[in-house]
Amino acid sequence: MARREQFDAVVVGAGPNGLAAAVTLARAGLHVQVVERGDTIGGGARTAELTLPGFHHDICSAVHPMALASGFFRSFGLERRIDLVVPEISYAHPLDGGRAGIAYRDIDRTADALGRDGDAWRSLMGPLAADADRVSQFTGGKLLQVPRHPVTVARFGLRALEQGSPAWNLRFREETAPAMLSGVAAHSIRPMPSLSTSAAALSLGAYAHARGWPIPVGGSQAIVDALAADLLAHGGEIVTGTEVRSIDELPSARAVLFDTTPKALAEIAGSRLPDAYLRRLSRFRYGDGVAKVDFALSGPVPWTNPELARAGTLHLGGTRPEIAAAERDVARGRHSESPYVLVSQPDVGDPGRAPGDAQVLWAYTHVPSGSGLDQTEAITRQIERFAPGFRDVILTSASMTARDMARYNPNYVLGDIAAGAASFAQLVARPVLSNDPWRTPTPGIFLCSSSTPPGPGVHGLAGWHAARSALRSVFGRDRMPSLAPDRPRPTS
Repeated sequence: MARREQFDAVVVGAGPNGLAAAVTLARAGLHVQVVERGDTIGGGARTAELTLPGFHHDICSAVHPMALASGFFRSFGLERRIDLVVPEISYAHPLDGGRAGIAYRDIDRTADALGRDGDAWRSLMGPLAADADRVSQFTGGKLLQVPRHPVTVARFGLRALEQGSPAWNLRFREETAPAMLSGVAAHSIRPMPSLSTSAAALSLGAYAHARGWPIPVGGSQAIVDALAADLLAHGGEIVTGTEVRSIDELPSARAVLFDTTPKALAEIAGSRLPDAYLRRLSRFRYGDGVAKVDFALSGPVPWTNPELARAGTLHLGGTRPEIAAAERDVARGRHSESPYVLVSQPDVGDPGRAPGDAQVLWAYTHVPSGSGLDQTEAITRQIERFAPGFRDVILTSASMTARDMARYNPNYVLGDIAAGAASFAQLVARPVLSNDPWRTPTPGIFLCSSSTPPGPGVHGLAGWHAARSALRSVFGRDRMPSLAPDRPRPTS
């Protein structure tokens, strides 16, 4: 860098967590600079024309279950800063023969459509959905602390033990309800059943019924732009197109926060970190990858079940045993012949993503770590299974293999978009076992990425927690700043 000047804090990486950290520090009155490797900010929350002019695709994240549940975004007032559309159907799970499980925001409507398993669904998800804010507080922070709401933690824990064990089918008598849970559990990119996959299913499922899974109008970039605007409004700076290879290249600062993986932290700042800590970081494990395909469509997907056209998110892969088999294949280093496919239809709430009657479709599947295999045909075939004639509405597509994902964002090691395997052990010790895992042993150096609690997702919580740790330990601030919007967002 040409300039070397004094900052209170420097943040390396302008993904959602890095920007959340920077916003929090700037709101505390500190002079903050963000340094980003890419030419544009956003990390996994960018939106771009990937297929045809006028077709706007989300590069990684598309639907945001945590946008209304995250403690950071609620403090930040995200829903007052950008337009978030919340579909009536949070997610849907097609099955063969035109059947489908539909997760409406209304849990009673969802349960009523599940027939003999309706009461089982209501008893499993109802208490968590009713207590979703406390579930978010518990799952969105560090696990090594005395719970503020022990009853909520107990309810969640007992259900996670059930759905994370071979007993996961005992309460169900039909196929649809367990398939729906497995579709949400597979977000964690882990073999199932396990505690980490059940925790994902229960927390994301609770938000689906409590607040819904919102879609940002204009794409995920809208979230990033709102964070950047607040940072700049409070005196922060953003430098793009600058790759940091050594901490010595950064301007002097009292605190440096890394929105990177532990691997990158060790490479950049290893000279200042204790050997014992570096050894612990080297034991951090990365998970399997994703391969993604963006489709430009001439019109809507011809789903066999027309109700699916109203879902913002769909989980494709069939029954619970089929999804478990597909995820087991990936964990064993094989590409599944019938893969789990996660699909987003942003046009459900945001028809401006494509011109005229055209639409965009976002889809990814799980693949072995470091896979270079194009999954366009596998994904297309799985969509065709539940939407015969899908090929006929495809104008063109753009594919990214797991290796492509890693080249796009170094935090996606070998295609791992979770920035570290989301096993139960690595959710507790992420990346190390500590009551303050965002703070390294070296004073003034912090890790604020998805490689720290609460883990993957666009929620800003890791950055928020790291910044609060820095404010306390470096700057002696016990009172945390308000993040609320300075003024109401103008209406058109």
